[in-house]
Amino acid sequence: MIGLIGIAMIFIMVFGGYLAAGGKMGIILKSLPFEFTMIGGAAAGAFVISNDVAAIKQTMRTIGRVFKGPRWKPQDYKDLLCLLFELIRQARQNAVALEEHIETPEESAIFTRYPRILEDREAIELICDTLRSASMNYDDPHQVEEVLEKRIEASFHHSQHPSHALQSVADALPALGIVAAVLGVIKTMGSIDQPPEILGKLIGGALVGTFLGVFLAYGLVGPFALKLKTVSEEDAHFYQLIREVLVANLHNHSTNICIEVGRQNTPGHVRPGFAELEEALKAVKKDAA
Repeated sequence: MIGLIGIAMIFIMVFGGYLAAGGKMGIILKSLPFEFTMIGGAAAGAFVISNDVAAIKQTMRTIGRVFKGPRWKPQDYKDLLCLLFELIRQARQNAVALEEHIETPEESAIFTRYPRILEDREAIELICDTLRSASMNYDDPHQVEEVLEKRIEASFHHSQHPSHALQSVADALPALGIVAAVLGVIKTMGSIDQPPEILGKLIGGALVGTFLGVFLAYGLVGPFALKLKTVSEEDAHFYQLIREVLVANLHNHSTNICIEVGRQNTPGHVRPGFAELEEALKAVKKDAA
């Protein structure tokens, strides 16, 4: 919703100010379809050239997150801590019984209690692979932490691609606007024998290209790219939380301490309160019993 409000503010302030100053929309509206075809088409073509099919699909899938915001909400962080609590508790009580949960998480009674987390392949694989490694005596906390850090970093780098791709388009749009404006000037020079009122409209139409390129770059595409970058960084905390808890587990801290380490490493605006989490963990213990 806030994204839509921002877009509305941009259009109202820019065009409202233009109209309030005595500007007329006629020239802009007449030239806009042709200028947008040139600038938007060239920008789309450059985007396709500079990205492979997978990256294009990824960008198209994630563009809606400009309006939806981060994927993981405060409830999801609390659920993740509860899930990790159950898994660590199970591993310490009966390591053999844990195997059925980490080998087939989609059929696990533990994982299926947290459907939103179960839908995320990266989070599930991160949890299961780390717990599986620990069960194979690959339990050097420093080695595991390094492996997890590299894996999370690679995943984060991949998630940042849509924002980089859009930012490249935003950087190119002002120049493409100039290209469209130059073509408009060329068209105008072909009508140099026309009276001033006609030349004025032709020149005004050419300048719409420069305006449109700059407006799209700094008013829409650039902010979209920045928002996707911010959302990606926000969601990365979810996977960092998994790393913190599982590494603490390898240091043989008590289960409650492992979960508290994760809670305290959760960003403040999505961090569950201590008492709130304690109540949730008590409910987990009660259900398990």
